[in-house]
Amino acid sequence: MTEMTLPIGRRALLQGALAAGAGVALSGPFAALAARTAGAGARGAGPSATAGYGPLLPARDQTTGLELLLLPRGFEYLSFGWTNEAMADGRPTPSNHDGMGAFRSGDLVRLVRNHEKGAGAPFAPADRTYDAAAAGGTTTLVFDPDAGALVESYASLSGTIRNCAGGTTPAGTWLSCEETTDVSAGGVRHGYVFEVPAGGPSTGVPLKAMGRFSHEATATDPGTGFVYLTEDAGSSALYRFRPNAAADLAAGGVLEAMKLTGTADTRLWGTGTSAPVEGWVAVDNPDWAPGEASCWAQASAGGAARISRGEGAWYGNGVVYVVSTNGGRAGQGQVFAYDPSDDTFTCVFASPGSNVLNAPDNICVSPRGGLVLCEDGSGLEYMHGLTTGGEIFPFAQNNVVLPPSFAATKGYAGDFRSSEWAGACFEPRAGNWLFANLQSPGITFAITGPWRQGGL
Repeated sequence: MTEMTLPIGRRALLQGALAAGAGVALSGPFAALAARTAGAGARGAGPSATAGYGPLLPARDQTTGLELLLLPRGFEYLSFGWTNEAMADGRPTPSNHDGMGAFRSGDLVRLVRNHEKGAGAPFAPADRTYDAAAAGGTTTLVFDPDAGALVESYASLSGTIRNCAGGTTPAGTWLSCEETTDVSAGGVRHGYVFEVPAGGPSTGVPLKAMGRFSHEATATDPGTGFVYLTEDAGSSALYRFRPNAAADLAAGGVLEAMKLTGTADTRLWGTGTSAPVEGWVAVDNPDWAPGEASCWAQASAGGAARISRGEGAWYGNGVVYVVSTNGGRAGQGQVFAYDPSDDTFTCVFASPGSNVLNAPDNICVSPRGGLVLCEDGSGLEYMHGLTTGGEIFPFAQNNVVLPPSFAATKGYAGDFRSSEWAGACFEPRAGNWLFANLQSPGITFAITGPWRQGGL
């Protein structure tokens, strides 16, 4: 059995990333957390009092004047892209905001934003629609970071179902993922990845070689062009797509699932637990039809490692970060790192309880190396920071309570403080703005402040 929990401290890592050597002591900036976890017993470490930016305080939205968020002192924000607001193309903004990617375009930032909607009428024009019986998709927003203002927004993809998360690519596109394997009322199969250019609409053509399963997120290694994909299911794999042409994902490729040495289950891993990657199991029929073996069935038959509800994924610090939303002994979530340089898979953080981290979902890495974790749990919802030193802290709290007057202007009002965070991503290059969504009622936020004074 080579699955193991080891002390950390052998060598420095690429830009502070976690890495692990098979059969040797782990190394990397998460060493401090692993040591604290080992000393604290099964519950692990609690929130850091020093790595964050201070206590969370009511902060006024520069758009509405309402105190929609709790943030550390010195941080400011504005809201835009609300559900039902008219976009530049005259269409109302769809609801259910979810995963999102940010792209630099000259002096502007383009955001491609998912909408996790099910059956219904598409919200995009027919030339960017996959299925006339499905209401999910993406909208694209253009933001001016110097002015701190939304410039325009438009529908960029629709006719899809439950567009949950996805990921950016080095080619400047967003991979929007369907979290379903439904067949629509019109007999159209779903469960695919769709590519959306940052600067224009999608063709609405699925990338079927990337598999048909309950997709969650993707992370692309810019060095190899390999796309790593998570699967939101109780039994799920970490998949790897090796494209025939890195710059043309539509040209097809090979889908594989991660296999670990000595273990096939990561569900109860704690902080610091690691295993070498033995290899990658081929998924020979990625576009399986009803009645055929699913991608997971094919992967598990070959010994692929099991992850419990794989959700967020992000490439940063030289590794691929992967989130399990309900893994770990407390059932409150895990953050893993796959290091392609030495083929190891390591749990860099396992939540010891809901008071520390409650069901992480979407994830991103800041330009300074820290991780942002979006909660999708129960009760009040937070975005947390996780430093490269392994310290976790609350960064933002959902405080959205809308007065009755919003029912007349936007079509909804009430208490939305239990709505999940999603779509966290930083402005490319400068990294001065963090963008994030609240799924209900559907709001996008742009947050700025003294990032270098803390772990993000």
